[in-house]
Amino acid sequence: MEQNFATAVLMPIALGVIMLGLGLHLTLDDFRRVVLYPRAVIVGLLCQVLVLPAVCFGIAKLFALPPELAVGLMLLSASPGGATANLFSHLAKGDVALNITLTAVNSLLSLFTLPFVVGFSLNAFIGEGKAIPLQTDKVVQVFAIVLVPVVIGMIIHARSPAFAKRLERPVKIASAVFLLLVILAAVAKERAHLVDYFRQVGLAALLFNLSSLGLGYLVPRLVGLPRRQATAIGMEIGIHNGTLAIAIASSPLLLNNTTMAIPPAIYSLIMFFTAGAMASFLARQNEAELAAVKA
Repeated sequence: MEQNFATAVLMPIALGVIMLGLGLHLTLDDFRRVVLYPRAVIVGLLCQVLVLPAVCFGIAKLFALPPELAVGLMLLSASPGGATANLFSHLAKGDVALNITLTAVNSLLSLFTLPFVVGFSLNAFIGEGKAIPLQTDKVVQVFAIVLVPVVIGMIIHARSPAFAKRLERPVKIASAVFLLLVILAAVAKERAHLVDYFRQVGLAALLFNLSSLGLGYLVPRLVGLPRRQATAIGMEIGIHNGTLAIAIASSPLLLNNTTMAIPPAIYSLIMFFTAGAMASFLARQNEAELAAVKA
């Protein structure tokens, strides 16, 4: 399989299938829950949209990352959470309903914030003259590739929840297969540089991961949110959708740069261990809080 075929054909398919899968889990009620958790949602979105990109930018500067790796890490900072965040929040006894709401709202919000953050990053790290511009047609392509499958998934869920439920497993398998093929193609292309990339961006990705999880939990606690809501927000913004970031970086319709996909790939490996440790640590405390509420 040639790299051009992988990126030109499989990558858009993978991205579309991934977003379809997200849509299959969303309903309009997920967005209506914003009125039930206004303060928690606002705090979570502010952390995701403002705090994390600023922290990520500082980390990229601190480690003096090569420009394309810095842009890849910034792309990850603007990517929303997803089903994995919901899973870890559940394991940590967090407020999963809040996770679903944040995922729903932030997934749509990212259609606006992602182009802005990536455009800023390209200008800051690569330079305006060398930047890969996110022009109007690119923004339209993001909407077409990302939003349309989400809407289709939501329509399927609304009209036939049972059918949507049956689709979940094959959609997950299909997206995993397509993405694996693209990642293997990218690894084959970049294999001579992989060790160097990990050396260059591994510690930065780890620090950003720990910062995302830590700030996502501590900021809500500092403003007085309950522990379970803080846990949900911490998981939501600490477990970024690396799959989406890899897809955007690799797709020839968007950034078309496999080097920019390296930081999200490394981050995605790290976050399972750190999030698992955090979930294990918080689960007992959250369980006690939940028992007290029910008492």
